[in-house]
Amino acid sequence: MKILLAVDGSPCSNAAVDEVARKLLPEGSEIKIISVVEPIIEPVAQNWALPENYYDQMEEFAEGRANQAIGRAADQLKSAFTKGVAVDSVIVKGFPKEALIDEADRWGADLIVVGSHGYRGITRFLIGSVSQAIASHANCSVEIVRCRQTPSPEKREGI
Repeated sequence: MKILLAVDGSPCSNAAVDEVARKLLPEGSEIKIISVVEPIIEPVAQNWALPENYYDQMEEFAEGRANQAIGRAADQLKSAFTKGVAVDSVIVKGFPKEALIDEADRWGADLIVVGSHGYRGITRFLIGSVSQAIASHANCSVEIVRCRQTPSPEKREGI
């Protein structure tokens, strides 16, 4: 079985890692941990000047976070699967929705595992749902792991 595990260092991503670590996988299974670094989109109209190295620093920061997320996930999975399961990782540049599906297709994944932030309403409309897009467009099975968050009373009323 080939599992593509998407991580970004968020609590929901960590929940997805926990879920994969609990699985009973057949010997010879492979897990590829992937983190996607999004391109920095420059604002259309700028009334100020940014430092020359601003975008380079932002990209370095994003890659550093991706490396940390992958490192934590790899450590956890390697200790959960001491033998018989290969764990690999990759950082990809692009937009998460497309990059995850493209990597799953290229690698021949049997399952994509992603965490869901559980955004609702306008927030979901503005930033979109990576997990929903992957579930809708992936050519393999998709497991969406939800965070166990206690909603505030205000959020419960809007359900």
